[in-house]
Amino acid sequence: MAMSKTLVDVARWRSSRALLAGGLGLALAVLVAALGLLKYQRDVQLEQRRANNDILARVLEDHATRAFETTALAMASLEVLLSDPRAGQRSAQPSRGARQPATARPSLEADGAPQALARLEPAMKQALVGLPHVRSMALLDADGQVLASTSVREQGRKTHMGLLEPLPTPGTDRIGSYRAGRSLADVLAGSAVVAPQGVGYIPMLRAVSWQAERAYLVALVNPDALANFQQLTLADEKRSAVLASYAGVVLAATQQSRALPGHSVAQLPVFTSHLAHREHHSYTGPGVQGKRQILAYRASRSRPLVVIVEQSEEQVVSELLQASSAFLALALLGMAVIVGLTLLAVRSAREREQARGMLDDAQGLALQRERELSVVVGSVQELLFRTDAAGVLTFANRRWEAMTGRPMHRVLGLPLRELCVAADIPTANALFEPAQAEELRHCQLSFQGIGGQPRRFDVAVLALHDGQALQGFAGSAVDVTERLDAQGRLREQLQLTELLLDASPLPMQIVDANGVLQRVNQAWEEFTGRAGLSVLGRSVASILAPEHAAAQHEQNARVLRTGQRLDYPLQVPNGKGVMRDLLVVKVRVPAAQGQGPAVLATFVDVTELREAERATLAARDAAQQASQAKTDFIANISHELRTPLQSILGFSELGAARGSSHPGLVAMFNDIHRSGQRMLALVNDLLDVSKIESREAVFHMARADLCALAQEVAQEMQPLLLARRLSLELALPAQPLVALVDKLRVQQVLRNVLANAVKFSPDGRAIVLAVRRVETTGSGPQVQVSVADHGPGIPPGELEHIFEAFVQSSRTKDGSGGTGLGLAICRRILQAHGGHIEAANQAQGGSVFTIHLPLADLELAALA
Repeated sequence: MAMSKTLVDVARWRSSRALLAGGLGLALAVLVAALGLLKYQRDVQLEQRRANNDILARVLEDHATRAFETTALAMASLEVLLSDPRAGQRSAQPSRGARQPATARPSLEADGAPQALARLEPAMKQALVGLPHVRSMALLDADGQVLASTSVREQGRKTHMGLLEPLPTPGTDRIGSYRAGRSLADVLAGSAVVAPQGVGYIPMLRAVSWQAERAYLVALVNPDALANFQQLTLADEKRSAVLASYAGVVLAATQQSRALPGHSVAQLPVFTSHLAHREHHSYTGPGVQGKRQILAYRASRSRPLVVIVEQSEEQVVSELLQASSAFLALALLGMAVIVGLTLLAVRSAREREQARGMLDDAQGLALQRERELSVVVGSVQELLFRTDAAGVLTFANRRWEAMTGRPMHRVLGLPLRELCVAADIPTANALFEPAQAEELRHCQLSFQGIGGQPRRFDVAVLALHDGQALQGFAGSAVDVTERLDAQGRLREQLQLTELLLDASPLPMQIVDANGVLQRVNQAWEEFTGRAGLSVLGRSVASILAPEHAAAQHEQNARVLRTGQRLDYPLQVPNGKGVMRDLLVVKVRVPAAQGQGPAVLATFVDVTELREAERATLAARDAAQQASQAKTDFIANISHELRTPLQSILGFSELGAARGSSHPGLVAMFNDIHRSGQRMLALVNDLLDVSKIESREAVFHMARADLCALAQEVAQEMQPLLLARRLSLELALPAQPLVALVDKLRVQQVLRNVLANAVKFSPDGRAIVLAVRRVETTGSGPQVQVSVADHGPGIPPGELEHIFEAFVQSSRTKDGSGGTGLGLAICRRILQAHGGHIEAANQAQGGSVFTIHLPLADLELAALA
């Protein structure tokens, strides 16, 4: 239908659209023709300007070349004057019999020099008359001394020759770079150049021979003279010209140019692309004045000079648009006339087509409404029907056939009651009673569905009257079978929920948004000692204490606002007045059946768990206090014992020294000294243990080579080894093994382990100290230090216990001394380093103690 309507609309408006398309096409053609002509004029204008720039560049290049060529010719003439034989003889006549050194310079006061210079200065001034573009001329020696000059203030002064470089070779001339200033006085040695911006000169130098040495004729070309000629030649304020060197340095420029003399324009395509291949060329592109310039350049054939003439393309286009403004206005006026006439014609055609279309639409509207009504009736999912005054079906939609499984020809002509189940026939008869009022009538009927299964329908009918007589009934039926089944299942589910709520051992309550109790279970009643019927419908504030009620209201509001679960502890008395610790869990209950959302609260009694937790914390605190008291006691008693021990050791050494003449007395003092030493070692071990346990020990961690540390400890143990006639074998790798350790503490561990090995090894045997790198799966690379001896070994059941404080192996309790703290200290030190120590028995006898320490990073190890 939509497609046919579209086709009708297209046909209806075809003539008006044709008129509109024709008029707009004609206006567009006029616009395209005008723009094409304007583009042609633009291209012609740009080509003419490019040709004019070529001619101007040729003229300006010829003038610049002639200016420098005439200057070079004048300087060559002055060189001839300087090289006159007679002047040379008069100026430099060495005395007979006298020889001048080859490096000696002739004096300016030699015979003939003043006369030559006197002839040179008028000649230079005469040359300036024919060279209006030259400011001054001068003769300089190789050191920059002014020998002659057309300027009086320059004579006899010394210039800075470095500012005039590069210098020409003998017999040649060279054009120098642009210099700021007015004369050679601005380049005097040691003086700073102070000149207005844009004021300068172009030095032109010629190397000549003067007094058998090299000298230079210098002509200062005025760039303003060249720029003035360029300005007069262009005779156009919209064009600009620049005279530059091959290197792209500006020598002279007109006033319209943005480039100042001395600045570089080497970035232009003239110098980067074109100049190397063409002496002259013109193009439209980047220039001195901007990106879009009509530019022409020409290079001098005899001098390293380039003349650039350019004009802005935007200016040319602007001039063209101004000149063509009348033509463009005429074209736009023609387009406006064409468009206006077209719109008038289209409007007239549209009015005729609209009148014809309204008639067509009115005729098709009735047909469309009839079709739409038929589609609506056929698509309704309800049962629609019409009966006569006796309740016999005269019309039914297709939904009847789908719901009952009966064809439509078997349904029409039957009374509606015959389609119902037997139990609903009286209800169906009452639905069509003519004596009833004319309002809408409702009832529920069951019809036999597909497969003989009855389906329940909500039926509504309305009486149809023609004047006073009853014509029949129109009605509809909605299938509510699934809804009724769902309501039944919902009731069963609610009953099950009620049973589960009452059977739960946890107290539960449901509170609405206003704080009113809606439901409590049996566990809640047992916990609070209140009957459910006595609290339902009451507010929580009327049941709880004021402080608890306020907190409950705030928490319920939070759950309702966020919809998130809320857990928090609560301590309240139960129904017997005993305080109980509860864990409260609150969740939001969605709104249902016209009621607002509510909050379900579950109370978990955790009193026993909290009491056990508090008992555990108290026991832990007591254990920590006992451990701290033990550590403090050991530290204090150790400090108190060290003072008398120092006195005992000191007096025993003094007594042994003074009683050297009495051997018995010396032996007694030595016994006292040895006992004191053992006692002091015990005290020191106790102090180490207490410090490590109390975390007061400070470890100074640094990267160290464990091989070097092992060698130092081995060297310290040599006296003990010699006393027992023991040998120590070292097995060390060639490469250093670096770990992040406290050197003194690790050496203390190695010293304790080696001392144990020396103490329990038989005389004359060997002890092996090995250091190696090992790879582990979980901890990465490690350094492993092992000490193996041939002593009595350790019982297997004691391999772990010997690292506990005050514990010794049963095989080593032979009166050899020891407190049982050394290995305990070693284990604690290594644990602070992230390592550990372990003991094992060797198959051939004896024991081996192995120390494990994490290896430092490879890069850090390489730097160590």
